[in-house]
Amino acid sequence: MSDKPKYLVFDIETVADGRLVQRIRYPDEPELTPDQAIEKYRAQLIEEKGTDFIPHTFQLPVSVALVLVDDNYELIRLTSLDAPEFRPQIITKLFWQGWQHYGCPCFVTFNGRTFDIPVMELAAYRYGYSIKSWFAGNKWDQARNRYNTKAHMDLLDLFSNFGAARINGGLNLCATLLGKPGKIDTKGDMVQDLWNAGEHVRIDNYCQCDALDTYFVFLRSLVLQGEISIDREQEIVAKAEDYLKISAEENPALAEYLEHFEHWHETGEGASPFLGGEN
Repeated sequence: MSDKPKYLVFDIETVADGRLVQRIRYPDEPELTPDQAIEKYRAQLIEEKGTDFIPHTFQLPVSVALVLVDDNYELIRLTSLDAPEFRPQIITKLFWQGWQHYGCPCFVTFNGRTFDIPVMELAAYRYGYSIKSWFAGNKWDQARNRYNTKAHMDLLDLFSNFGAARINGGLNLCATLLGKPGKIDTKGDMVQDLWNAGEHVRIDNYCQCDALDTYFVFLRSLVLQGEISIDREQEIVAKAEDYLKISAEENPALAEYLEHFEHWHETGEGASPFLGGEN
């Protein structure tokens, strides 16, 4: 196993910048506090769109969890950036500097092309960080080119054929099909309120679990594309489980993840999420 990652599988969690929301959405209401501006905008979004999630342009990263993966697709380690402080500016700096330090490994995400990466790009813009390698080259071979899967594999793009089909259920569904935990007791729409309540570690725990789910979905996507066999995938999964068991001794998030961890079964019997039995 190499210590240098070829792939960075990652997930982010974000919260809205209330000061920015107030200045952009409600410039004629300077008396609004940042928290009040966020709540007003969320209520407005519920009324207009049925969701209270504030657009990514107003969001700041407060947790980034990465699974470092070697050229054999094996897990090197799982890490969270700037834990336990979770400062958006430092998270952004570590994210882009780390990517460049490791030689620009391929990003692997689930819906990262429309959310995670744009958030991290805007954060670099906000804080004045150069990400020259991400923009280098012409529009066709640029790392951020939408169809450059050697630089960024968005698994949602893969499964949806770049938006030709909808993947209802998202990462949760894809992970559950493999017997992996999916959503446990925290969901994305809870993050803003959890942050306001000071539950920063819980947010990061959730982010780590999503990053792990993304990793296991990535492995199955390699089987789908003929890059590895199903037997090889199961061998890699078993090694990853061993890593998680050791790490769980000091990481409660991984202990909970393992409580809901199941192995995929080809027949769909037993603990497998596939429907079995007679018709």
